[in-house]
Amino acid sequence: MESTQTTSISAAHGATVATTPSNPALGDKPMFDEAIDEKPGPPLSESDRSMDFTEDSIGKSGEDERQYPGKAKLAIIMFGLNLTMFLVGLDNTIISTAIPKITDQFHALEDVGWYASGYMLTVCAFQLIWGKLYTFYSIKWTYIVSLSIFELGSLICGVAPNSTALIIGRAIAGIGSGGISAGSFLLVAYAVPPRQRPALVGIVGAMYGFSSIAGPLMGGAFTDNPRLTWRWCFYVNLPLGFVSGLMIILFLTVPGDTSSHDVPFLDQLKQMDLPGTILIFPCVICLLLALKWGGTQYPWANGRIIGLFVVSGVLAIIFVAVQIRSGDRATIPPRLFKKRNIWGSVAFGSCIVACFFVMLYYIPIWFQAIKGASPIKSGVMNLPMVLSFVVFSFLSGTLTTITGHYVQWAYLTIVFMAIGTGLLTTLKVDSSHAAWIGYQVIFGAGVGFGLQSAFTAVQTALPLEDIPIGTAILIFAENLAAGIFVSVAQNVFTNQLVRNLSTYVPSIDARVVLDGGATQIKHDVPSELYDSVLLAYNKSLMQTFYVGVALACCAIFGAVWLQWKSVKGEKKDSVDDA
Repeated sequence: MESTQTTSISAAHGATVATTPSNPALGDKPMFDEAIDEKPGPPLSESDRSMDFTEDSIGKSGEDERQYPGKAKLAIIMFGLNLTMFLVGLDNTIISTAIPKITDQFHALEDVGWYASGYMLTVCAFQLIWGKLYTFYSIKWTYIVSLSIFELGSLICGVAPNSTALIIGRAIAGIGSGGISAGSFLLVAYAVPPRQRPALVGIVGAMYGFSSIAGPLMGGAFTDNPRLTWRWCFYVNLPLGFVSGLMIILFLTVPGDTSSHDVPFLDQLKQMDLPGTILIFPCVICLLLALKWGGTQYPWANGRIIGLFVVSGVLAIIFVAVQIRSGDRATIPPRLFKKRNIWGSVAFGSCIVACFFVMLYYIPIWFQAIKGASPIKSGVMNLPMVLSFVVFSFLSGTLTTITGHYVQWAYLTIVFMAIGTGLLTTLKVDSSHAAWIGYQVIFGAGVGFGLQSAFTAVQTALPLEDIPIGTAILIFAENLAAGIFVSVAQNVFTNQLVRNLSTYVPSIDARVVLDGGATQIKHDVPSELYDSVLLAYNKSLMQTFYVGVALACCAIFGAVWLQWKSVKGEKKDSVDDA
């Protein structure tokens, strides 16, 4: 029977023995095995011989409660975690409004796609590796290492003398970002008891979402300031990251944090699942490159695109076979997927996050192309979604802590996001402020309700020692889904724009509009054709929003698998399998 994070109290011949789960990294030795009471007692009935209690239900009077930091320390720790998540979310999108200035300085317009892709590729490719590192090594210090790598990448980006150096810096920052994302949610699990986690996970998730949306606004502000320039989009990470890391080092203590000091190096390598690690990296890169280039830089039937898909598929099949054969040493242990909450969380979270990023990328384009807003103003026009997202993230986290249940918010998420994205597809060139503000509020409320539900489900379903890899699997799936469907949305938009331009304005070359960018339409097309081009552009964006609608609706297939379990530990389900 697989180990769990429950404490099992068994009675045999009147002796009560308490055991805790073994840790593979420590040579499968139990953490403690202590006879509590050896006096003989009356025989127990069969139903009383084995009683399982959740960690939360017995920890109030024991050592478990004393493991958690006090209120002052917790406040400092949460401030540090939220600060790093703010930087990670910011780094996802802050460069979007700085790209025109960067390409002007480096004369490298052809590298624009790599500024974002270089970051996203390494985030996805290294996510599962970080999950394994968090499982095997000290959680606290692994987190600090990931933060240090992120800071190094940011420094390289800030001082980059050319476009190649900037791309390398973005890739290095992406490696660290993957570790920070998994580690921040993971450290919440070690900082507070299970019943308090949903509220704090909601806060961390809200901070990530808020900074992702605020990124373009801040990027525009830095870029337009001659004293700061675009380089401060990266320099800003350095002092804030240092402060955050210092807080974590000084104030966070992870009880029973694993260490590899007593484990032979060869055993460490076996635990790290090197074959799986080697396979997943090129598999993800080939898939994302195929989706990025297909239909835009190369036709879908091009040999490069077909080859990338074939290589990715073959590597994925081999990776699955290696994972099944490796068992508990696998990067993705197969036993975790026997738990329905894992399946449900991965499916639900992937759809929600992918939908969020598709809309996050394309709503500002509507503001800039259709409403003529500047990059900074489009960020301001995005504030209704930001504020709604933050408010409802706090609300759902708080209510989950009070009620103990989280699944209801997943269903509300689907309803609000489906309605919100559906309404956004009805926007027209002359839509009123009330329309685009109200539709964003509904969509933002949906994202806020459910973004933390998937993490809560994973942390509720898994024993404490499995939470690192479970969290990494979820974040990997969410990032991969976001990368895939943003590329899908890009292909939909590009192909539909070409088609709609040929319908509305057959006399214009579609490449003129595509190459000019969202803010240059008015300058690149003749004035007598401008209104028709705008109609074609608007219709293409609305058709792109249908990708978001489909993702919001598909999230139901994940939500139905989530178990109605209480984070308070009031009910104990001895078997998590469906």
